[in-house]
Amino acid sequence: MNILNEMKVEFLSKSSNESFARITASAFIAQLDPNIEEMSDVKTAVSEAVTNAIIHGYKNAVGVVTMMIRIFEDRCVEITILDKGAGIADVDEARTPLFTTCDGEERSGMGFTVMETFMDQVEVFSALSEGTKVVMRKTFAKGN
Repeated sequence: MNILNEMKVEFLSKSSNESFARITASAFIAQLDPNIEEMSDVKTAVSEAVTNAIIHGYKNAVGVVTMMIRIFEDRCVEITILDKGAGIADVDEARTPLFTTCDGEERSGMGFTVMETFMDQVEVFSALSEGTKVVMRKTFAKGN
């Protein structure tokens, strides 16, 4: 499949940058003229993925989060969120609804579930002490 356009941005793992990532993603995919629901779905999924990288990947340390977006000729959008933080010990367990490693904090354990609800496909690659890569795909309707 041919790539029509792509972008990459890196930012510090600060919670204030979650909104930056969400707005940047929505501005980039605007070229597909998505409907309001499609745009909202992507913004929500990006927000969850970036928040996971900040909260779980880097814990209380500051690192770098990378966001890459590719738009393909079939109107599929691929969004990759990458951190080089703590990594996930058991990806299957982490993807279980309500699972959280942040006991006593206000975390619902629904991050991956939310991503999977709003995107067509979510893949998670992770290794302890090496980081996590989340790849999300969504195909947009034609002629919005």
